[in-house]
Amino acid sequence: MSDWDNNKKGRFSWLKGLVSDGREDMIPKLGQLSKVRFLTHASLIAAVYAALTIWLAPISFGQQQLRVAEALAILPAFTPAAIPGLFIGCAIANTVSFLGLPDIIFGSLATLISAQLTYMISRLLKDRGALLRSILIPLPAVIINTIVIGAMLAVLTEVSFWIAAMGVMAGQALSCYGLGVPLMFLLRGFGQYVNGTKSNIHTTNE
Repeated sequence: MSDWDNNKKGRFSWLKGLVSDGREDMIPKLGQLSKVRFLTHASLIAAVYAALTIWLAPISFGQQQLRVAEALAILPAFTPAAIPGLFIGCAIANTVSFLGLPDIIFGSLATLISAQLTYMISRLLKDRGALLRSILIPLPAVIINTIVIGAMLAVLTEVSFWIAAMGVMAGQALSCYGLGVPLMFLLRGFGQYVNGTKSNIHTTNE
């Protein structure tokens, strides 16, 4: 066995709080994370979300939007620090929205609600199969944002709610499922490697 294999846990020990080893019962609870680690993870997630959204601002806002940063909406399934992280990141990102203050308030609240629901669902599904988790964990971000952002766009831009909602839902589905689900499997696999467990997500609790 190589020195790399012998030392891999030590090399990547700082990541253990952010990615699980493939078992949802290993998701850290609020009381198990140190305040410093929790704040660090939340700050990092907020920064990445805000940076991605602002960098891709031309496609991140509007009736037809593709907010790539919404791929991070699956992170509450790995750490509760993602709940405030996504909320703060969204609030910062929405400061450049053409909708102004309403988007900062209601858009951020939609993200906060969906992040909390994602965390709760991940806890409920800790013993369920990977396919069911990959379907349900991204779902709150799609549904909540479709309703809230669709309604906000309908009120502020005088477009039909259904047209606005369908545009938001399409973008959310692409981000949360097209990008978020692969990210979820990537984090699960890397977490399993770090912790020295099996890396095949389909072999766990099926």
